[in-house]
Amino acid sequence: MAPGRPPLDVRIERTWDRDGVAGEEVSWSVGFGPRTRAWLLRPAGATGPLPAVLALHGHDDYKLLGKEKIADGPDGTAPGLRAVRADYGDRAFANALAAEGFAVLVPDVFLWGSRRFDRAAIDEALASASHLSWVRPCVEPTTSPQGTDPFAEATSYNRVAALHEDVVERWCRVLGTSLAGVVAYEDGVALDYLRSRSDRCRGPVVAIGCSGGGARAALVGATSPGVDVVAIVGMMSTYRPMVDRHVATHTWLLFPPNLAPELDWPDLVASRAPAPLLVQYALDDALFPREGMLAAHEILADRYRATGRPDSYVGQFYAGGHRFDRAMQDAAFEQIRRFLRTTGGAS
Repeated sequence: MAPGRPPLDVRIERTWDRDGVAGEEVSWSVGFGPRTRAWLLRPAGATGPLPAVLALHGHDDYKLLGKEKIADGPDGTAPGLRAVRADYGDRAFANALAAEGFAVLVPDVFLWGSRRFDRAAIDEALASASHLSWVRPCVEPTTSPQGTDPFAEATSYNRVAALHEDVVERWCRVLGTSLAGVVAYEDGVALDYLRSRSDRCRGPVVAIGCSGGGARAALVGATSPGVDVVAIVGMMSTYRPMVDRHVATHTWLLFPPNLAPELDWPDLVASRAPAPLLVQYALDDALFPREGMLAAHEILADRYRATGRPDSYVGQFYAGGHRFDRAMQDAAFEQIRRFLRTTGGAS
């Protein structure tokens, strides 16, 4: 477990049972900004500790909500997420994992959900840069007419929050860090909380995420010794084949500062070898060149062969576009169980 970053002022806000899953809403402080909200999900009626999973929501160009994109809480599926959930086979995969016998922690992270910036603060930051041509079209008033459709409000927030991510990255650099660094830190705080819940969790901890959540899984896996198994979905390529057409479409999470001159993205992920690693590739993913995905797979396989544990890396390939559908989820869950059996963490 990485030292020196336990969550501060932890509170259990509420509990519930719904659709076969028991949940706790937990909140804590990371030391700055609004409190982090997270859901801890388990099978309803479960007694004793279960294998632990840190389930990490993605970017999705949707920052108004975070954990709700991959998990259902006490009120069921949050409204306005139909397009996001379509990429997950219309299923809350964190709840599906919980129902299969895992204790699953789903935290919001910096810029999303409970950790998002207030709209007024975003407007103020963008207004100060409104002389820039790439910002000016998206600067909008903070207040909206009465009776505005809430879906339109979400669309408006997500639109300006996408631009604001560039501003936040600049602030982070001035402060000596990066968006990738802050997110990895906050996911490490969530990891420390999960490992502290010995009443709910036992054994190795799995980190899993799709797309931006896959980037988060890679980053927390590389920076936190408390992660034992990593599953990355739809977030793997070498950098060079991405340069012509695939860089502008991505979050800053994929580009930690000063990484590329020394290492490639799969090198960062392979730094945890021979710890178990699953990567799922969608070969027709518009966000990544196929050449880069195949090259990344070869690098990861080579790194794991060099450790004498080639079976600890599994690459799964799927036709089709960027997604984490039910078939991919089921395959990932089964592979996670296989990894846990080898590490002594399976039930």
